[in-house]
Amino acid sequence: MIYKVLYQPSRLENPMRENTVALYLEADSERAARKLLEENTDYNIELIQPLEGKFLEYEQQSDNYKLTEF
Repeated sequence: MIYKVLYQPSRLENPMRENTVALYLEADSERAARKLLEENTDYNIELIQPLEGKFLEYEQQSDNYKLTEF
C-alpha cells in the first residue's frame, strides 16, 4: 500500500506548519512504514495516511509525487 507521510525535517526544532513536508512510501502496513522512517530518517512524523483509489490517483497527478525508497 502507498502511504503519504507528513513530517518536519528535524526533531530538534519546534514543529511549524510552514515547514511540513510530504513524502510517499510503499509499505505493507502503517506500522511498517513508521518503522522504516524511524530506522532511516531523523524526521518528526506528523501523520501517516494510507492512499488508495481516487485519493491515490489524485496524488499521482501531482508534480511532487515520487515514491521514496530506503
